[in-house]
Amino acid sequence: MGFAIEITGTDKLNILIRTGIKFIRGLWKKLFLKQASGLFLVGKHVQISHGKHITCGKNVKFEDYAEIHGLCSKGLVFGDYVTISRGVMIRPSSYYGGDYGQGLVMGEHSSIGPYGYVGCSGKITIGKNVMFGPKCSLFAENHNFLDIDTSIKSQGVSQKGIIIEDDCWIGSNVIILDGVRIGKGSVIGAGTLVTKDVPAGSIVMDKRNRAERKR
Repeated sequence: MGFAIEITGTDKLNILIRTGIKFIRGLWKKLFLKQASGLFLVGKHVQISHGKHITCGKNVKFEDYAEIHGLCSKGLVFGDYVTISRGVMIRPSSYYGGDYGQGLVMGEHSSIGPYGYVGCSGKITIGKNVMFGPKCSLFAENHNFLDIDTSIKSQGVSQKGIIIEDDCWIGSNVIILDGVRIGKGSVIGAGTLVTKDVPAGSIVMDKRNRAERKR
């Protein structure tokens, strides 16, 4: 039998104060973005660079220590009610303008869990109501390496991009590689390495995508 836990007045006040501080930070950070509609909450020690490439919808949250690097050709677009959790790193390009990337689009009510990494050199599209657990990594780029007589670094990269359709649940420590499309309503189990497309409504729990079944 469960026990009802009541939130005390002190707890509510603490939440209100912390939210108020994030709101004030958001007012300041809005000035440096391409666009931000409605409430924008920003945690402590959040790093936002090249904000004129970043568009935010209503009630977007960037939590403590998140790093959002906006320099890219197609921008970063965060839909209404998107949450970027603590320590998340979003990097489409290098800090110094090299390896100029494409960017990211996140649909409304989607969230990236704590300490995730989003390498959106190739375009990453995340649909609506997509949830990522902690420490997930997305890499929309791959190094070319077929020429054994040339260094891998000098062969450049390919950027096919990543698409994650609506209503997906991506478990903790999942790694999604370039060129992958995850179909609507799919569940990816914790620790899975996703290297190929996932059909809509699938549950994937094997590190090589072999244990799949429809929901």
